[in-house]
Amino acid sequence: MRPSLPLLLASSAAALPWGGPHHHQTPMRVELGPRPYYLVDNMDAGPLKDQLAACSEGPFHRSDFVFAHRGAPLQFPEHTREGYAAAARMGAGVIECDVTFTADKQLVCRHSMCDLHSTTDILTRPELAKKCTQGFTPADNQRGIPASANCCTADITLAEFESLCAKMDGVNLNATTLTEYLDGTPRFRTDLYATCGTLMTHKAYIAMVDDLGLKFTSEAKLPAVPMPFNGYTQEQFLSDIIADYKAAGIDASRVWPQSFQFEDIAYWIKTAPDFAEQALFLDPRVSTQEGYINATASLPGLAAQGLKIVAPGFWALTQLDANKKIVPSAYAVAARKAGLDIVTWSFDRSGWLNKGGDSFYQPIHEVINNDGDMYTVLDVLVKQVGIKGLFTDWAATVVYYANCFGL
Repeated sequence: MRPSLPLLLASSAAALPWGGPHHHQTPMRVELGPRPYYLVDNMDAGPLKDQLAACSEGPFHRSDFVFAHRGAPLQFPEHTREGYAAAARMGAGVIECDVTFTADKQLVCRHSMCDLHSTTDILTRPELAKKCTQGFTPADNQRGIPASANCCTADITLAEFESLCAKMDGVNLNATTLTEYLDGTPRFRTDLYATCGTLMTHKAYIAMVDDLGLKFTSEAKLPAVPMPFNGYTQEQFLSDIIADYKAAGIDASRVWPQSFQFEDIAYWIKTAPDFAEQALFLDPRVSTQEGYINATASLPGLAAQGLKIVAPGFWALTQLDANKKIVPSAYAVAARKAGLDIVTWSFDRSGWLNKGGDSFYQPIHEVINNDGDMYTVLDVLVKQVGIKGLFTDWAATVVYYANCFGL
């Protein structure tokens, strides 16, 4: 039996009828919990720490600057009803659904078409595990061969997808048993709220977010199957994402469609220009030095084709100057010069920062030495780079800053 929705959304209003008629609720009280206070306390002494500390008692309100990346996956299974509810309670103004499709061509929320083996209990369900593209294969540690599996939404129907329980994303590549394989949650996350997360269809996500009075961002994930898929084209997939919003009566001004493929953005510019006004190009080219250089040079051309918002990972937006100060990168400067707005991703996804952080902080790792440096970086992104929004795995972290500085 599925657990009932936690009291994350408790209020004087009746329970929200997700999936049913839209009933816009009175905005809930925002609750941030201890994490922002821990981060502020952990900061190096200075004016920014003093400013943030002075905001400690709020009041705190929802902020459209804050995009809930996959819900609240620092502590909740990603793209679940429970994770979306947690993000809403923490004040995120925009909730994300990464969109892919099932064998019967129905849209669902998953970060990847082929992540069911690491994010759900599908491998423990023999009748569904046998449908996976690849079932569980244990590690051969003597030969250095990792454990593996590959289960995709396109392997199963919508009804089968909805029967799954979500878990925290992660697998143990050294596992020799299925139980060991599924026990792979990163150490900086938790399984405390991962008893049986409720998976979401795209339509159910829209209904829930609309009921909460929040805004939307749907990413068209790159299909892991050859397209067309049984006659289902990439263009139809992109059109169906927009069609779900239109069918629900959602105004385009509340939606930020996304894709890592500029061709997808161009298709929306051509076929759904009102929704394309806020389309986010998740520029993938900035992950290599050569790609970064080419991407920076291409920004005026993308703007000329109708792109309004570029959204690279935040590592691409900062660098160190000669005095080891964090400053806007060449890419950030070029984007603003081209007239492009900037949204970026993803905070609270890097674990502990006392050793310089991971790839998100690579260009500035020399000056990153504690978790509180997250706010130092965020301050540069807001006040110098000029970002318009930030995806985060734990909305409270960014909501605290956003409220403190009126975002």
